[in-house]
Amino acid sequence: MAEEYIVEMRHITKRFPGIVANDDVTIQVRKGEIYALLGENGAGKSTLMSMLFGMYEPDEGEIYIRGEKVKLESPNHATRLNIGMVHQHFKLVSNYTVAENIVMGMEPVKKMLGFLPVVDLKKANSEIQALSEKYGLAVNPTDVIENINVSTQQRVEILKMLYREAEILIFDEPTAVLTPQEIDFLLEIIKGLRDNGKTIILITHKLEEIKRIADRCAILNRGKLIDVLNVADTSTKTMANLMVGREVSFETEKKPAGFGDTVLEVSGLNVYNKQNFHVVRDVSFQIRAGEILAIAGVAGNGQVEIADAIAGLMPVRSGKILLNGEDITDMPIRERTLKGISYIPEDRQNYGVVMDFTLSENLALKNYFKEPFCKKGMLNRRAFEENSGRLIEKYDIRSGQGSSTVVRSMSGGNQQKAIVGREIELASPFMIFVQPTRGLDIGAIENIHRQMIAERDKGRAILLISLELDEIMDCADTIAVIYNGEIQKIAPADTLTANQVGEFMMGVNKKQAVNGKGGRGE
Repeated sequence: MAEEYIVEMRHITKRFPGIVANDDVTIQVRKGEIYALLGENGAGKSTLMSMLFGMYEPDEGEIYIRGEKVKLESPNHATRLNIGMVHQHFKLVSNYTVAENIVMGMEPVKKMLGFLPVVDLKKANSEIQALSEKYGLAVNPTDVIENINVSTQQRVEILKMLYREAEILIFDEPTAVLTPQEIDFLLEIIKGLRDNGKTIILITHKLEEIKRIADRCAILNRGKLIDVLNVADTSTKTMANLMVGREVSFETEKKPAGFGDTVLEVSGLNVYNKQNFHVVRDVSFQIRAGEILAIAGVAGNGQVEIADAIAGLMPVRSGKILLNGEDITDMPIRERTLKGISYIPEDRQNYGVVMDFTLSENLALKNYFKEPFCKKGMLNRRAFEENSGRLIEKYDIRSGQGSSTVVRSMSGGNQQKAIVGREIELASPFMIFVQPTRGLDIGAIENIHRQMIAERDKGRAILLISLELDEIMDCADTIAVIYNGEIQKIAPADTLTANQVGEFMMGVNKKQAVNGKGGRGE
């Protein structure tokens, strides 16, 4: 019966130019449960929840909240119905404090001089402190947003919902930008919110997270509802196959590596960040043709700065970077690219794509100044279209209007596929993959791993930087473990266990490792 559901979305259809984002979807959510929406990148999960939060209106279908039919006209209207949403890309004002962001639009007011209304910041800070303690979401109300890390910003977004007394909490890919430790903490918070009587709708494509905390799971594929399952009775393999629409392999297949000559040599590398903090300390390693060398480490230990220094995004304080024997330490970025570097960055939206360019323009960003894209200073648009058409098909890049789709309108996962496709197609001797599968579904992860290993088998030298230890153990031929900016260990991947790598990531020293705690000494 309708009254047993706190949320019902009946026969919802939503169209955008060139795409049906949701096609006759019906979901029913019970009060006090964690209800997961599972699907590939671009399957329609976020669009469906954006309608529940009042950001879009459905073209067809009806929405019921607590058994009453509603027409959600705006996020403010949704907030009045006690619905809150934490978006994948946070909606925070960077130069405001934590408390100012949380109370914005509902500020406590006091009278100055007995008649002049002003925001009572002292009361706001105290209310936010109490709220954060109640739900175990530690924040400092007076911290400025731009000075706090991503996981703390996410807590601020959750507190924004709770401050507005939300009962129905929507989380859109909440773990996409978190480290494994932060993910564990967040999942415990979500379970705690459910135990406090909240209803949770979790948008995700991470199967293990659904198994850990969700009660039921609705699976979407290309906008259609495939099934609704009780999570406790369903295997991750069944969910993965339904989500992708085919049999998915959880094993990464690769043949033994055939190493060639050294392609990249890094020696004595020292890098300082913008705050003049020493983030990379005397790092040295080599990568051979036909080798995937992975750097494993907890987030923030200097691994991304190593990649940025090699790619030319960060200056090198001292040390050398040689590509095929040539010193590229101080070379401009474009020259490095032309010498043979492909780079898939950690921050795809700021460094990987130009958000307001079309897909065809983004797929030619590294080559637009060369033939066939450019002749005698004139861009050849047909070449752009032919290139993008080929890459869209080859890398399964889903976009509403094909080559002419503005990249900003694409899902994060499909933006990532575009970057990966563009960089692989450069066929560079040396390729850098930084967090290549962050925010991607199981099918896309499987494809990227297969593509990366195929490039290695063609003789490319590959540097892989990932926070996913499983990804490193599956893909790497050689593992370098970093802690506090220093390489702790470099060894063949098949001589190390995940536990040993984890110990080095936490700073276990080499002497202890050789004496039995880690793998073989260098």
